[in-house]
Parts: sequence; C-alpha cells; structure tokens
Amino acid sequence: MPITIKELAALCGARVEGGDADQLIHSAADISSAQPGQVTQLTNSKYAAHLKNSAASACLIAEGFAVQDAPGALALLVCRDPELAFIEAVKHLHPERIYTPGIAPQAVLAADVALGEAVHVGPYAVIGEGTRVGDHSAILAGAYLGNNVKIGKGCRIYPYAVVYDDVEIGDYVTIHSGAVVGADGFGYKFRNGAHVKVPQIGNVRVEDYVEIGANTCIDRGALGSTVIGTGSKIDNLVQIGHNNKVGRHVIMCGQTGVSGSCTIGDYAILAGSSGIADHVTIGQGAVVLARSGVAGDIPPGAHYFGSPAKDKKTAYKEQVAIQKLPELIKKVKQLEEQLQELAKQA
Repeated sequence: MPITIKELAALCGARVEGGDADQLIHSAADISSAQPGQVTQLTNSKYAAHLKNSAASACLIAEGFAVQDAPGALALLVCRDPELAFIEAVKHLHPERIYTPGIAPQAVLAADVALGEAVHVGPYAVIGEGTRVGDHSAILAGAYLGNNVKIGKGCRIYPYAVVYDDVEIGDYVTIHSGAVVGADGFGYKFRNGAHVKVPQIGNVRVEDYVEIGANTCIDRGALGSTVIGTGSKIDNLVQIGHNNKVGRHVIMCGQTGVSGSCTIGDYAILAGSSGIADHVTIGQGAVVLARSGVAGDIPPGAHYFGSPAKDKKTAYKEQVAIQKLPELIKKVKQLEEQLQELAKQA
C-alpha cells in the first residue's frame, strides 16, 4: 500500500526533515538493507554508521538523535517514539492478510456450531459440537476446535493448532500453528507399583489480546481453570502446566516451562529456557533471566538468575567467585606446600 513520505509522517506523528516529501514509500526494511522506496528506523547509535551509505528513502529517528553524514536524498522522519512509529508504518505498508468470510467445503462442522459475522473457516478445519466462534475470527486450514469451545471476536487460529473441549478464548487472540490449548495436565499418583492418572476435568481460559506461539502447550486445570491474562504474549515452545494463573501482560520467552499451580504476576517476564517449579508465585513485574531454575517464590519487581535462581546481584557475585576458584585453589596448594616446608624446618 504505497504512501508518500509526507503521508507516512502524518500517519506516524513525525515531521519531515530533508528528502522529497512527495516520494512514494512502498515497504519497510532494516537500516542495513533498505533500498529506494523503503522506510527504515534508527534507534540505536551503534547502527548509525549504516545511515551514511543507506539507500533508503526515509528513516524514522527520535527527537534529539544526532545524525551525521546522512545522504541528501534521505528524508528523516523525526518523532518522539520511532520504534512505535515504525510499527505503525509496517502495519500500513504490510497489512495482515484478510481472510474472506465463509466456510470452505472441506471443513467439518458439527450441526450446532454457532458462527458470528464474517467468520472464515479454512479447508479441513474441524469444529466440534456446541462451539461458538465470534465475529471476524479466522479458523485456518486444518485447525481443530473441540466441543463447547468459545472463541471471541477478531481471533486467528492458525493451521494445525488444536483447542480441546471447553476451552474459552477471549477477543483478538492469536494461536499459532502447532499450539495445543487444553490438553490434560500432567497429574498422577503412584499406587501399587503403577502411576494412576488424576482426572483433568478443568479447562483453559485465555483472556483478550493474548498471543500463543507455535508448538506451545497450555494444559487444562485438574479442577478449575488454567488462566492466561489479558495482553500476555507467549513465545514458541513454551509449556504451561495445569492450574497456572498467568497475569496480565506477561512475557514468556521460548522454551520456558512452568509447572502446575503457579501464579505469575502482571507484567512479569520469564526469559528463554527458564524453568519454574510447581506452586511458585512470581511477583508483579519480576524478571526471571534466561536459563534460570526457580524453586521458590520471587518478590515483585525482583530480577532473579541462576539455578537455583536467586537475586541477580547475588547470583552474579557467585559467578565471579566461581571464575576465581582455579586461581584460589592454586594459591591454597602453594600455601600448603609452604606450610609443609616450614614444618620440615621446625
């Protein structure tokens, strides 16, 4: 969707400095590869050198950002928040695909499925009994919705995602391919030499504006609901066990695993490959750094690192101390040898 630099600036809340404000912009690109007709962004001074030889037609920068040696043909779009402005530019220049409302002839729908207005159901999608899909949602090819599922408005369920029975999905939720929402939680009791399965009769409730990454699994509650709060974003390959309560606007990065019955506070961040033991509470705004193993509660706002995870400052001091161990061992050995020599001379 081509747009002039002047129109793009108005869309992004920016002012134009230099360049040709009437030139058309047709797409967006990163600063190292942008070509004529493209817009880019510069938000980090370490990439400023790329601007000197940039062929881009426009570049979004922040107020007060020092720019040197910019090409004369380059229009600078100066704004308060260039990262957010660039997102707006990309959304306009590269709009999401709109799926035509209707039901593909290859789709399989139970007789009592209720579809809202302008719903798209792709080929080989399966929708079970008593399931409701809200207005303007898209159930793409090969996706599976079980019985008594509730899908809100404006949702997108990508190919081969699976939503088990009784799951409740809010509005404007995205579930990417291969994700499984509502499978049984991992609960067993060991009796008489065998593992006896604990029935998992709860469900999953996903609130509005949540995004669930590819191949992520969210287990249903044993009793009650596993809950994912409004605005939370879950990366690919994340495991969320049964009866977890995930707050609002939580970030969970790839390969994170959360055991059962945990509480994750609003705005918390679980970085990549972090692991959370069962019945743990992570406070509001807390950060679990990458590859950390959390076995106990974390207070609000704290930053924890390591395995077992502890306050970041303490963990970093321990890491530094461990690096010094070889030298300390060498010194201890030298001191032992000196003591032995002194003992011989006594």
